[in-house]
Amino acid sequence: MPTDYILAIDQGTTSTRAIIFDQSLKPIATAQEEFEQIFPQSGWVEHKPEDLWDTTRRMCAQVLMKADVKARNIAAIGVTNQRETTIVWEKATGRPIYNAIVWQDRRTADFCQQLQQAQHEDLVRTKTGLLLDPYFSATKINWILNEVPDARAKAERGELLFGTVDSYLIWQLTGGEVHATDATNAARTMLYNIVTGEWDRELCALFDVPMSMLPEVKDCADDFGRTQPDLFDGMEIPIRGVAGDQQAATVGQACFEPGMAKSTYGTGCFVLLNTGDQPVFSRNRLLTTIAYQLDGKPTYALEGSIFVAGAVVQWLRDGLKIISDAGETDTLAAAADPAQSVYFVPAFTGLGAPYWDAESRAAIFGLTRNSGPAEIAKAALESVAFQTRDLVEAMDEDWGGAGARILRIDGGMANNQFAMQKLADQLQAPVDRPQVTETTALGAAYLAGLGAGLLETPHQFTRQWRSAHQFIPLVDKSAADQDYQGWQKAVQRVLYKG
Repeated sequence: MPTDYILAIDQGTTSTRAIIFDQSLKPIATAQEEFEQIFPQSGWVEHKPEDLWDTTRRMCAQVLMKADVKARNIAAIGVTNQRETTIVWEKATGRPIYNAIVWQDRRTADFCQQLQQAQHEDLVRTKTGLLLDPYFSATKINWILNEVPDARAKAERGELLFGTVDSYLIWQLTGGEVHATDATNAARTMLYNIVTGEWDRELCALFDVPMSMLPEVKDCADDFGRTQPDLFDGMEIPIRGVAGDQQAATVGQACFEPGMAKSTYGTGCFVLLNTGDQPVFSRNRLLTTIAYQLDGKPTYALEGSIFVAGAVVQWLRDGLKIISDAGETDTLAAAADPAQSVYFVPAFTGLGAPYWDAESRAAIFGLTRNSGPAEIAKAALESVAFQTRDLVEAMDEDWGGAGARILRIDGGMANNQFAMQKLADQLQAPVDRPQVTETTALGAAYLAGLGAGLLETPHQFTRQWRSAHQFIPLVDKSAADQDYQGWQKAVQRVLYKG
């Protein structure tokens, strides 16, 4: 059996997956396991770092068995991960000093507000492209160092290391030989200067984070060391690709040209627009980030997030109980009365980009005595299309892009025919669903294959990308705009006026 398989580790927020791809990047086998979500207080979200590592080890072993592939036949490993989640561990022992603080965690909101009031947000944005928000890693590190006994003293002595989940897994996989991250994950810490391409001393001082804690920053396709022999049947497997989950999906969707965009629909939604070799700083409170970095050259992106996408369907099922399975929404929405104009703004936890209103709350508008489950389901699915248009129009305004483009979609909700058709109608542009829907793991696999010299350049990978289905607009622009104006009025009604 030739050495032409790639092992992708996809460490997500609720589960860890391992997928084996062949040299043509066809998925051969998948293993997946969920792990515990810890909520110590309202607004706090944690993981046990040991759970992230243990599930990674088990899923790698399991997927090799399922694929009937030996470790000696794995050419390289690619890692993709939940971004911003923060782990601090002892350099000597590898023991975490506190649970992983998850990207969703809001415990540092007051600290962020203090920094905003002290007029530091412009400094942070111009260096990192990010907003001052608990979402990112820097304030999480600060909290751990301040709240865990002796942590700050140990950090000042160089005894502690910080990493996002990719760094922690690389450290474990290599037996503590490699403390590294890639540029896409570094760009989400609020400590990395995305213009100069280095950890920023001024930002580290602002957040009171010793620079000795920080990992080495590498390209997305690079040498991240080799695994411990005892992990994989005595074999040392090279780790050659790393990217944060949304950036890995951008690579997996072959969005290598400026103007190309991908949208991932899970619980929420993330849209990334490739803006080329220059960072574009948003006037609409979108994020500027690194899409990927190859051969030392970063490619930048604008990013916008929707808090509630697939979660609105879960609410129809678990909250209203008008469906028993997510797949029912397609048929239900198609049966809705077309004469009714019902709008559902799913601001259960506020609104994300471009509104960034944490205080707004969900509401349904336009209900009549004739409204029922079908109309509510239709409005729920349409909300995803409307929110995506919000992001795309903000991106067009920031970037000065060329208007209509093809949007490449992935994630569970990308399989909802009604929602994706509505998306194409609202964008007045084609929407492509790929043949390989595991785009996050695919991106990590491609980067590993590229780093190992097994796969060709991005241009070659682009030619391999295939669409399984393309949604094209079925209504004209005036009809789409009329629908969208109703959405905009609905949003204005839920925005916090306090």
